[in-house]
Amino acid sequence: MSAPAPRPLLFLDVDGTLIPLGTPTAAQPGMPQGYAETPALPADAHPLLHKVNPEHGRRLEALPCDLVWATTWMSDANDVLAPLLGLPTLPVVDWPDSDEMGALHWKTRGLVEWAQGRPFVWVDDEISHADQQWVSIHHPGPALLHRVDPRRGLTEDDFAAIESWLVQAR
Repeated sequence: MSAPAPRPLLFLDVDGTLIPLGTPTAAQPGMPQGYAETPALPADAHPLLHKVNPEHGRRLEALPCDLVWATTWMSDANDVLAPLLGLPTLPVVDWPDSDEMGALHWKTRGLVEWAQGRPFVWVDDEISHADQQWVSIHHPGPALLHRVDPRRGLTEDDFAAIESWLVQAR
């Protein structure tokens, strides 16, 4: 009997994804609708941490995948964000030094290499058509590159699309 296939990966960006970069609308004073109260933060905390929706941690953990930080926050994501989200310590993609410029996002090659053929979702606010094309050619497994609106961060529609893809990928 063969071993079960590994679960898909979910590569998770932070800025623009978990931390929306836009300002709340007049109908949503203080924080976006549906956001629970964020615990009190230290005075020297990142100035946008109050925008993190603590409910996202529960939603992310419920997805049928293995979560991986794919952010310039590196291990700080485990130190700062994981506790806010109620997440355990997650693996972190270690980015190689690269001076590459061009249409391809600087994370793309590293994520495909890290996935080693496993199905994956990449959730980021900077994904382009060039990234989609490159992954479709260079990654042997299924992949969903899901672009999040950086002004709003992860939304209910984003979670629905990601969960639907993950269920189909399994």
